Amino acid sequence: MSGPPLVPMIHAIEAAEKPVVAAIEGLALGGGLELALGCHYRIAHSKARLGLPEVSLGLLPAAGGTQRLPRLIGVPAALDLITTGRHVTAAEALKLGIVDQVTDHNTVDAAVKFALSVREHSLNARRISNNLCPPPSDLDALFEGAMQKVRQTARGAVAPVACVQAVRAAATMPYTQGMEREKELMATLFTSGQARALQYCFFAQRAVGRWSMPSGARWDTSKPRPIHKAAVIGLGTMGRGITVALAQTGLSVVAVETQEKQLMEAKQAVSGMLKRGAKRRGVAPVLDLVSYNCNLQAVADADLVIEAVFEDMDLKKKVFQQLSAVCKPGTLLCTNTSALDIDHLASQTPNPELVVGMHFFAPAHVMKLLEVVYGSRSSPQVVATAMQLGKKMGKVSVAVGNCRGFVGNRMLKPYMEHAFFLLEDGATPELVDQALEEFGFAMGVFRMSDLSGLDVGWRVRKEDGLAHPGMALGQAARVRQGRRYSPLADLLCEQDRFGQKTGMGWYQYDKPGGRVSRPDPWLHSFLEEYRARHGLVARRIDHQEVLERCLYTMINEGFRILEDGIAAGPEDIDMIYVFGYGWPRHRGGPMFYAGMVGLERVLERLEHYHQAHPDVPYLQPCNLLRRLVASGSPPIHRWREVIKKVRSQL
Repeated sequence: MSGPPLVPMIHAIEAAEKPVVAAIEGLALGGGLELALGCHYRIAHSKARLGLPEVSLGLLPAAGGTQRLPRLIGVPAALDLITTGRHVTAAEALKLGIVDQVTDHNTVDAAVKFALSVREHSLNARRISNNLCPPPSDLDALFEGAMQKVRQTARGAVAPVACVQAVRAAATMPYTQGMEREKELMATLFTSGQARALQYCFFAQRAVGRWSMPSGARWDTSKPRPIHKAAVIGLGTMGRGITVALAQTGLSVVAVETQEKQLMEAKQAVSGMLKRGAKRRGVAPVLDLVSYNCNLQAVADADLVIEAVFEDMDLKKKVFQQLSAVCKPGTLLCTNTSALDIDHLASQTPNPELVVGMHFFAPAHVMKLLEVVYGSRSSPQVVATAMQLGKKMGKVSVAVGNCRGFVGNRMLKPYMEHAFFLLEDGATPELVDQALEEFGFAMGVFRMSDLSGLDVGWRVRKEDGLAHPGMALGQAARVRQGRRYSPLADLLCEQDRFGQKTGMGWYQYDKPGGRVSRPDPWLHSFLEEYRARHGLVARRIDHQEVLERCLYTMINEGFRILEDGIAAGPEDIDMIYVFGYGWPRHRGGPMFYAGMVGLERVLERLEHYHQAHPDVPYLQPCNLLRRLVASGSPPIHRWREVIKKVRSQL
């Protein structure tokens, strides 16, 4: 039998004639905190955490949380907690006035003792719903500022906006009317696609931890190895971040960099990052856990080594050969490559089953995603160890198969290429970025490209034999390996326009290293000249076309990845994109979004664009997408049944 509805129960507690004291231990989140706010007093254990995290699920606290909290702690503090959903410690809750006392002892005993001490006191002032909000000096300006801030950070998410509106009701209406407003706003959110997307993300994040491999090996049958000592080879940007992430889990780390000067710079940088991280978390820095060395011999007794040298196959092969000679038997060898063949690297060692990819995202100590890439011979135990280590580092670890670019970068390639094609067809970088940023990405494709550096992709394209020097004329200039190719990014690199680092790329910046992008008149002239030279007629491109061509090509590649068995299910792809590539959470991930838009619609638009651009093969709808549509476009949690059938026929 289900219990009584929460709101009437909280009202009954609040109306009680005897003092009711909430004893809070562990977590009081959402409904738990709303229940405690209905009590007359609150006592928390020092290790307790409190919060109203509903906004992260696309909802708002709908059991009076938006009405009572502002009345208790004031509007500014309540807005902060309700619109961000952040958890607070017992100490902060005491400071804010959410709890009346914090104890290190038995919380129930402390609450009983407290209740006896206040039994003679009047409860009128303790019934929060009877009180008025402490009036802020300028209410309109406060809410205008809050709404502006929320719209900026939410990037199209509706729940934070509704939270501000609900708190405004607490500040401007009597309690009963405020409760009605809270209920109305919750009803709107509850049925929204965004709430579905955010709740899907919540469960998908947990699902990807329960990984499996094509061999049938699973997380619950593969026992991870204990790791006491780790090593990192190469202390560039990635290596430094990985070193920090490992040390913060309490592991002993050997950091190796063969160049003496770089080693000293890295030591300073890593120490600084560890100190700042410790200060932020209010703990002591773990500087003594990291030792530095310029000799590879120093990793001889490590249980796990992560290679993070320059993204060059020959260099990485050499490092793997050296590690095989130096490391003790059974050491796990991991590579932080973003695209290179794991099997090829594993073939350089006598024990390929000990090799696995650990693809971190920059900055590695901050970004939440870790792609754990298994090769054809990686042992399930090694995958389990890498997944478990990722979890300890606070990462969302996703196990993926081995192919060029794995999951994230393989899907990013058509997305980027299509953005270039849009420029050839008449768009500007500003138009493309604006459409993607309004969709919810923190940065559009061109702003992102300027930030990471145009030379990175240029180097890869040169290695792949795609980037040819100089501006050839005619059709040949825009065809590579029998398919459409845009040399625009290569031409910019030939002009030393590498993005923020040089002060100019797709945008211009006030100086090299500048962060503020401005439209560049030079680039607009360059695009016009380029189109004229190649006989391309610019046409008007709207935001809808930008989203369809960039996102649907990415989604189509996602279906191919599922068909190829590189990702176990759509949740894996979605969590990679949400945590590694800035896909907006309130849109659930590319594969979830495809289901929301309608698979028939995605299929129909891909067919339309493939007819218009027959020289772009990846616009051809994937067989799995066609099969899903033919199966009646089942909901995303049923896709695996169709995927299994398609894979068994390949």
